[in-house]
Amino acid sequence: MRLSLATGTIACLLSTVLAAAEDHLISRRLSKRFIDDAGHYNISFYHINDVHAHLDEFSPSGTDCTRPERGCFGGYARVKTVLKETRPSHADSLLLNMGDEFQGTMFFSFYGGWKIAETLNQMGFDAMTLGNHEFDRGDDHLGQFLQNLTFPVVSANIVSDHPMLNATIKPFHIFPQHGLAVIGVTTDTTPGISSPGQGTLFADPVAAVQKTVDFIRATTNITRLVAITHIGYDEDQRLARETTGLHLIMGGHSHTPLGDFPGAVGPYPTIVENRDGDEVFVVTAYRWGEYLGYIDVTYDAEGKVLAYHGAPIHLTNETKQDEELQRQIDEWRVPFEEFSREVVGESKVVLDQSGCQQGECLLGDFVTDAMLTYRLNATAPGSAAPDFALINAGGIRATIDEGPITRGEVLTAFPFGNAIVEITVSGELLWKTLEGIIARVNVDNGRAVTSFLQVSRGIVIEYGPGGGGATNSTSDVLVAVTIGDKPLDRAAQYKMVTLDFVANGGDNFFSTPFENLVLLDTLDEVVVAHVGATSPVDIALDGRLKVVSRCKAAARRANMRRAGARVSV
Repeated sequence: MRLSLATGTIACLLSTVLAAAEDHLISRRLSKRFIDDAGHYNISFYHINDVHAHLDEFSPSGTDCTRPERGCFGGYARVKTVLKETRPSHADSLLLNMGDEFQGTMFFSFYGGWKIAETLNQMGFDAMTLGNHEFDRGDDHLGQFLQNLTFPVVSANIVSDHPMLNATIKPFHIFPQHGLAVIGVTTDTTPGISSPGQGTLFADPVAAVQKTVDFIRATTNITRLVAITHIGYDEDQRLARETTGLHLIMGGHSHTPLGDFPGAVGPYPTIVENRDGDEVFVVTAYRWGEYLGYIDVTYDAEGKVLAYHGAPIHLTNETKQDEELQRQIDEWRVPFEEFSREVVGESKVVLDQSGCQQGECLLGDFVTDAMLTYRLNATAPGSAAPDFALINAGGIRATIDEGPITRGEVLTAFPFGNAIVEITVSGELLWKTLEGIIARVNVDNGRAVTSFLQVSRGIVIEYGPGGGGATNSTSDVLVAVTIGDKPLDRAAQYKMVTLDFVANGGDNFFSTPFENLVLLDTLDEVVVAHVGATSPVDIALDGRLKVVSRCKAAARRANMRRAGARVSV
């Protein structure tokens, strides 16, 4: 049974800081901050995930907010306002962080984790789990960051021989005043998409969480258990289905919008039945701090969720910024502001990033063409020129808006500092690699491919419906590959421009890393130069990534077989 809904003084208070259409549902038991005669207990959770160094407000594309009339969102100064104005009336509440605070703006590129740690401490977080991007600068940098935090960090599936990580990361944390344990977990794909040390290992999240739940129940009298995760919305639901004893999951990693608003892909909370047939409530709060998750939960005596109320809180221009924190953030901007604001060109079109994980996208076309042009210009007369360029879509982080393009926008879109490399691949390997990327399963090792791709001019990839989305069979998703004006020849050799991250096995594109790579210029510098050379940028999608119908795919394969082409069937 769930409690009915009512508005009250807390709703009035919330309405002063929330300027969105979402309904913030408040429980009639909100005032019951104790265990009642029936053993029921009420607690509120605030949660945030995947802020990606957006300490300050940002534009809809994720870059610096330079045109407030178009809308500015997020920023920890707005989060702090909501917490200051609402949390004092919630006698029992926790503020939880689901990771990926690192990587995404100049606040991380310039300061590393230093200012992020300072901000999180001021916010009053109660616990945090780690995202994959926390490992982007290696274990030493992460260890220093963790030592600067004033709250516990939990991840049950990380085992590390690094002394600072080993000393600071624990599987769970118990809050005795709430009679509640918080279990953390981090995606086990981290070694393939970030840079943890060889002695930092990531176990299966589901097994690690269940083992931790069983341990807590066997050794304590705690019945209220929650998980804070960085494994993604789909994996959160799998975690809910395949475990017992867990009834609330607050997640991150997949940047999934949940709630009752345009663009949401599921309800907040999403309800899944566990192995015992009990309900598990899954919530997440999109990305970059545009939303602060809020859910109020009533537990019964057995630690199951009896009632829930809440919704993501949208942080917009109309949400007041905490003046003290905003003043600090403005001061932190000063050392990199002039560099970041340098205009390097302009664009007549929006170089969109939002669809890069699903199909061809304009920023994907632009960046891969920049990579290819960079190497073509450096090719000596008489030397073999590269055939095409390829990048992982996960390396493209933010849209570049129409109008002037600043260096800061480029760094926000491409923040990882990856270097350009050239590799030579056989046609056979190239086909299998593309087949695995489209199907999201590496053909050689059978493990998940964790990103889609974007490609330059010079190559056209045709694939069937379903490719580029959820994991598919690798046998029929890739229909045809054309390089130059000829079908891919599996016996030929091709020169490809890509990133050191991809060539080293990142996102599991290649099952075996390439050796003796020569690192060239960094991607952001190559893009800046290409912006300047092509400004004003005015491009359109040209069909280099094509989805073809099932009937057309079958006919195309039949024609290729009749022509003697060697294709997978």
